Amino acid sequence: MIKKISDKDKQDWQDFLNSTDKVENKDQKTSLRPRRYIERSIDLHGYTLEEANQKMTSYIEECFVNGVNKINVITGKGLRSKNLNDPYQSNNLSILKHSVPHFIKSNDQLMNKIVSIDFEAVENPSVGNFDIFLRKKK
Repeated sequence: MIKKISDKDKQDWQDFLNSTDKVENKDQKTSLRPRRYIERSIDLHGYTLEEANQKMTSYIEECFVNGVNKINVITGKGLRSKNLNDPYQSNNLSILKHSVPHFIKSNDQLMNKIVSIDFEAVENPSVGNFDIFLRKKK
């Protein structure tokens, strides 16, 4: 079925083309209140596994209490880790990039404060950091 375009529709289209009014970009208005992140970073370069895990525990607790939404954890890629040459250590869990997220994921007390951990960044060999998204404090 072919529908004819009415004269009114043709006139409306012509008025639109000739108009100098700007058209509102609805794609920019995704929500009335944009989500604002309170973001903090922590650099774990130079920490041992034990020190890094202790530091992350206290840092997550502190950020949660202070209403932080996102933590960027800088671990490095682990390319210069001296543990790579030790056959008695895990290649993954001896490197902070892999061990810190694993430690956090296995800690139920910390996971109760966390919405998600960006494990894609952890698994990406060209990335030396990952994000943790925290829940809102009740």
